[in-house]
Amino acid sequence: MRSVLDVVMLALNLYVWILIASAVLSWLIAFNVVNTRNQFVASVWDFLYRVTEPALRPIRNMLPNLGGIDISPIILLLGIFFIQSVIQRYIYPNVF
Repeated sequence: MRSVLDVVMLALNLYVWILIASAVLSWLIAFNVVNTRNQFVASVWDFLYRVTEPALRPIRNMLPNLGGIDISPIILLLGIFFIQSVIQRYIYPNVF
């Protein structure tokens, strides 16, 4: 059972890094540092969008309109950190 929890923790850590990469790439695209006409950038952006958008969309629908500020990745990161903390403190020590 601990190996399953280790895989879950690894998947959550990987998703955290994917969220961070998606946020950084969205800033780079917004400030015209990278060009989405480049095939590699477009494919990376498409992958990151497809992976992160299903988790971010419900959060964006619940948040009020904050103008151009999108805090949904921060809220999702806080949720992931909370889940990791619960697993580490309460579930993992009780598994034999």
